[in-house]
Amino acid sequence: MRKLELHWQILLGMLAGVIFAFAMVQLEWGPKFISDWIKPFGNIFINSLKLIAVPLILASLIKGVSDLKDISKLSKMGGRTIAIYILTTVIAVTIGLGVVNIVKPGASISEETRTELVENYKGDAEAIKSKADKQKESGPLQALEDLVPSNIFQAASDNGNMLQVIFFAIFFGIGLILIPEEQSSPVKKFFDGFNEVILKLIDLIMLAAPFGVFALLAALVVESPSLDLFKALAWYAFCVVLGLTLMLGVYLLLVWVVTKTSPSTFMKGMSPAQLLAFSTSSSAATLPVTMERVEEHLGVDEEVTSFVLPIGATINMDGTSLYQAVAAVFIAQAFGMDLSLSAQLGIIVTATLASIGSAAVPGAGMVMLVIVLAQAGIPEAGLALIFAVDRPLDMCRTVINVSGDATVSMMVAKSVGKLGKPKVKNWDDNYHKTAK
Repeated sequence: MRKLELHWQILLGMLAGVIFAFAMVQLEWGPKFISDWIKPFGNIFINSLKLIAVPLILASLIKGVSDLKDISKLSKMGGRTIAIYILTTVIAVTIGLGVVNIVKPGASISEETRTELVENYKGDAEAIKSKADKQKESGPLQALEDLVPSNIFQAASDNGNMLQVIFFAIFFGIGLILIPEEQSSPVKKFFDGFNEVILKLIDLIMLAAPFGVFALLAALVVESPSLDLFKALAWYAFCVVLGLTLMLGVYLLLVWVVTKTSPSTFMKGMSPAQLLAFSTSSSAATLPVTMERVEEHLGVDEEVTSFVLPIGATINMDGTSLYQAVAAVFIAQAFGMDLSLSAQLGIIVTATLASIGSAAVPGAGMVMLVIVLAQAGIPEAGLALIFAVDRPLDMCRTVINVSGDATVSMMVAKSVGKLGKPKVKNWDDNYHKTAK
């Protein structure tokens, strides 16, 4: 019997996790059993991916920048990357605003349901607002100041400091370009080898992916809010999912038009990373797999993936931006507010900028949403209206974030002549060679 492809294994693991959880919640001791004995394996899987995220960025980015051998190539690639990321983010926010204004999901929220939701999630909303207030109190150049780490080891010890690690890696790579080749060669060889080791570790971790997503989905089911609250927010969730689906269509169109790659090839190549993004709700945790799939299955040169994808995982949050636009207008509609055209244009600008500062971890978009709400004059208490369905929608928008990163990397690779044929590697390739 032919071995199932990875995306089918992951999909079966997710499905089995959901079915198992629904069966266990019928038993009195079932939810506690999943929390105590199943959920930890999901956490271990996520932690193993996070474990290699920083080493992967350091190794791949330093290697990628130093391989350019010309700083002008770096500025050319960097300019195109950031420009396309900003363009796709603006498209995503515009799609979100269009969908939510047409469907008007906030109009279906009754006063009774609104009061119940605000009361149930008041504590969560206040905690998120306090985090956002700290960010708003910082100066206009705080983001630029935070970009440069005072201690690279301290920055590398926290996955929330990805931009600082990226800055150091690019800076280090530029240093390698500028010194004589005989002096840079040993350092380059070290990072080349280090990068290969990390990629092999990703292969090994992915062997456990079906079991990891089984545990993650089982835990999500038993921890979900009541079904009544989901019904009250069904139209809001529909708007977000519809917007995200349309954005995925935009990516497939861009890939087809710009790179001449068929949508089916793109989806088949990216499906394991997309399913993992759905399970973990973290584009940072999915980054190692995204890089492997884009390079080996979509044919993007390592020189491009090592530069474009780590940056995308931290500043390109199209799914998050789209969700923020839908959520802001939904909350305004629920409170009976009629947002003007200028207020909605302000949402486009603020959501685009907020997505750049949004961490690539679960729930980070909620913190940035407070800033979007404040800019549009929408009550922050409205956050409580969307908490009940935030986690499943977070899973969906992470899929779009990861898909957007892959799309942009293919477009940049095509523009610089670095898009070729896929070269798939198996986890045990070298093992068989040495065994012989």
